[in-house]
Amino acid sequence: MRYEIRVDGHLSETLARAFPEMEHVVMSGQTVLLGQVIDEAHLFGLLARCQSLGLRVLEMRQLPQPWIENTAT
Repeated sequence: MRYEIRVDGHLSETLARAFPEMEHVVMSGQTVLLGQVIDEAHLFGLLARCQSLGLRVLEMRQLPQPWIENTAT
């Protein structure tokens, strides 16, 4: 499952390193963390990490999986 987690403010490179499994993009006063989430425990771990770092989560959503054409015949 691919997730997007939006947090308030711009994450410094130091804070971004607290999420090594996630890509991050800064836009419009927010930081968007993007990446694969293995299971529910991983998701709750990411949210707990945000909380322990004092980050305010604005939005979290599961992204649709990209459609991959099956070329095997």
